[in-house]
Amino acid sequence: MILLILGIILLIAATAINKQQREELHKVAGGLRIGAFILIIIGVLTSCIKQIDAGQIGVKSLFGKVDDQILTSGLNVINPLVDVHLLDIKTQNYTMSGVHDEGDKAGDDAIRVLTADGLEVIIDLTVLYRVISTEAPNIIKETGLDYRDKIVRPLTRTKIRDNAVYFTAIDLYSTKRDLFQGRIFKSIEADFKKRGLVLEQLLVRNITLPNTVKGSIEEKIKAEQDAQKMEFVLQKEKQEAERKRVEAQGIADYQKIISTGLGDKQLQYEQIQIMKGLITSPNAKVIIMGGGKTPVILDTKDGKN
Repeated sequence: MILLILGIILLIAATAINKQQREELHKVAGGLRIGAFILIIIGVLTSCIKQIDAGQIGVKSLFGKVDDQILTSGLNVINPLVDVHLLDIKTQNYTMSGVHDEGDKAGDDAIRVLTADGLEVIIDLTVLYRVISTEAPNIIKETGLDYRDKIVRPLTRTKIRDNAVYFTAIDLYSTKRDLFQGRIFKSIEADFKKRGLVLEQLLVRNITLPNTVKGSIEEKIKAEQDAQKMEFVLQKEKQEAERKRVEAQGIADYQKIISTGLGDKQLQYEQIQIMKGLITSPNAKVIIMGGGKTPVILDTKDGKN
């Protein structure tokens, strides 16, 4: 467009110079005229061809009127007087965080909400979304290119505050965090779709509770851990008591069997087994079987009996 305008200016200047009576100026005017035509041709060609990069679409507008037909990625031939607005259709993210320079806005941009129990909770959030290609002309007509600040940010913050009042602070921090995230996702998704956006994912990155509530939760968790530890100890003691009971029962059963079934032959057998152990002992022994029931054992090393 700039080359086209410059060429027209040069053509006007050449026409004005050509009206002069001096011959040498006519030659200059001729050169300017040729240059003007070249610039106009180049300007028209460049203005008629518009390149759209991958992941983008173009929305045409002529004198403020938006065309419903979009331009896809690649080279497109258009009216040189048309303005083309580029929109990104790739997945985009918008982060609201309490950490400095971590979010899209500098400083503390976390969302402060009131819960069902009247406590203030601070939430860090990331929104993943993208533009619906076919709805791009309507976005330009109704919202403009700054849809992030006009739709994504305020709508997300409002829906989170509206839904947080149904949960207590402890619920948001622990058991019902996924339920809360799913609820706000559904409510935001519907409003995004009405405005030409697709909500892909909603990430609750961090939930900060008041110090008093946080301390109570930590004490509760510690108490639960102590209870689990005590339950483990009791279970172990029960198992040990059961083991001892089984062992005692086994001994009692053994003694009962011995007392009822032990006879002379059994005693003689046990005596033989003991003598076998003495014979195989590394210390030399001499066993003399007398007429009595008790054998005489001689130790050959020291000569004592």
